[in-house]
Amino acid sequence: MIKRKSKREIELMQEAGKLLANVHKELRTFIKPGVTTMEIENFVERYLTKHGATGEQKGYQGYEFNTCASINDEVCHGFPRHEKLAEGDIVTVDMVVNLNGALADSAWTHAVGNVSEEASKLMDVTKTSLYKGIEQAIPGNRIGDIGHAIQSYAEGEGYSVVRDFTGHGIGEGIHEDPYIPHFGNAGKGARLKEGMVITIEPMINIGGWSTKMDDNNWTARTVDGSLSAQYEHTVAITKEGPVILTQQEEE
Repeated sequence: MIKRKSKREIELMQEAGKLLANVHKELRTFIKPGVTTMEIENFVERYLTKHGATGEQKGYQGYEFNTCASINDEVCHGFPRHEKLAEGDIVTVDMVVNLNGALADSAWTHAVGNVSEEASKLMDVTKTSLYKGIEQAIPGNRIGDIGHAIQSYAEGEGYSVVRDFTGHGIGEGIHEDPYIPHFGNAGKGARLKEGMVITIEPMINIGGWSTKMDDNNWTARTVDGSLSAQYEHTVAITKEGPVILTQQEEE
């Protein structure tokens, strides 16, 4: 069942989103060659605790961390670990913040030092595809309009769109209806209505879109070993248009 949120509920989620956005802004300078994703995890936990928030992912279905940290060919749900990031890596940090019971969800791909032109273009295309999808998040449109906009743009640039993981509704829980594929046909799927809050989070690969699961049953990576990037925002559907609850300044 799709749950629509009140204006007050959306305002509270936006406060959580502002805090989450600030974490990603801090990570821009924290992430550099030699830093480990476990250090990123610890940094995020300290930041959230200092600001009266918690990581909603920690303990979710047995997951042990506040963040997912996915490196290079890891598509999503990478475990924080003690492996040092190297010059030229890309790392996607994904987290759900709980601030006073309100949730916000955002992932961001960060460059580690100077990255290749190939990696830089992937990041640019993936971020642009996110905003192409957000443009379609207006009352009266359908879920397929979001996925179609993302797929048309990303594939037109020569990249592939991951099929195995989607965006979703968010509110009282991390994952609510509806699910938001990042591919599909315009004019298809459930109609978007004022008060819905969803995540749009395209995962875009340089190679093929197929993924495989690591032995930990969480981390997905590209089958062909190609680079993958992801950008995600939490978005409220309003009569004025899409409102990004996790907006970062100077993105």
